[in-house]
Order: sequence, then structure tokens, then C-alpha cells
Amino acid sequence: MSKKHRIAALFIFMAVMVIAPMAFASEGGGAGDEGRYAGFFSYIALGCVVGLGLAAGGGGIGMGNAVSGAVNAMARNPGFYGKIFTNMLIGLALIESLVIYTLVVVLLLLYANPLL
Repeated sequence: MSKKHRIAALFIFMAVMVIAPMAFASEGGGAGDEGRYAGFFSYIALGCVVGLGLAAGGGGIGMGNAVSGAVNAMARNPGFYGKIFTNMLIGLALIESLVIYTLVVVLLLLYANPLL
């Protein structure tokens, strides 16, 4: 598959993901106003999935780079193993906390429906 086909497939997939919630949204007429905000909550759910995926992917890449740098530093200077290892663990904890904060925000957006 050429690069042009991959880019076209990606844009088609993104267009379908944006249009699908509007196409499948109900027109209301139920007991409450759930149908009125159906498209809005679909976009919130889609944004949460994309945001959490980006945060987890970025966190994984950052952790990989941090561990790689720390292992290289420990191999070059084994005398500072304790300090390097401690700083690496603190950095990994801070990176992981950013992903957990993203998860908390996603769960708040999904389960705290302010419009209903």
C-alpha cells in the first residue's frame, strides 16, 4: 500500500468517525432529553478515547527514552548507579502520573454528565 493510499484511508476513517455520531443520533421524542445531547456525548467519548490513547502512547515513548538514557548513563559511569537509578524512578513516576491524570479527566468527562 502506497503512502498516498494510507493517508487517504486515514482521512476517510477520521471522516467516518466524525460523521457517525450525528448519523446515529436519535431525534428525541423519548421520556427525557437524552436524544438531544446524544451527538454531543458521542464526541466527548471519541475525544476521551483519542486523548487517553495519545497520553498513554506519549507516556510510553517518554518512559522508553528515560530508561534508555538512564541505562546508558549507568553503563558509562557505574559509580553513580544509585543516584541515576533514583532519579530515573522519580522521573518515571512523574510521567506515569500524567497518564493517570488524563485517565481521571477522561472518567470525569464520561461519567459526570452535566447536561442531563
